[in-house]
Amino acid sequence: MKRNKNILDSGRYFQESHRFYKNAKMALKRTNIKYNRYQDPKPVQEASGMGYLAVLKAIDGFLLTAGLPADKLPASIVEYQKALNKYSSKDGKLFSAFNTVYENLHIFGYYRRGMSVEMIKAGFESARFIVEHLSGKKV
Repeated sequence: MKRNKNILDSGRYFQESHRFYKNAKMALKRTNIKYNRYQDPKPVQEASGMGYLAVLKAIDGFLLTAGLPADKLPASIVEYQKALNKYSSKDGKLFSAFNTVYENLHIFGYYRRGMSVEMIKAGFESARFIVEHLSGKKV
């Protein structure tokens, strides 16, 4: 019965993941671009934070589907990296995409107020790959 509950919970995580991703992309559209740089840091920070959270939600959903109890979900970047290494395929593509999202969206886009369009775009491409790959649905 617990496994069935995890699968139901994982569906909610995947739905939230898609919602966060779509909201992040909409927030990003609110800022102008000039010389390949966003002109307003606030929507870029908001979008970057939501994009990163979309990925965390997708990973949480994936881990629940894999049988990890909800109270054992990762709580730090290191725990997420360990969980990806343990529960995902070993080809490295998912892990690499996660690190790109962490660096480009979470660190540079959200905390450091990075304004480079290419950097943010690369972060969102990786986020989209993760969300779609883990949920099995297009965003």
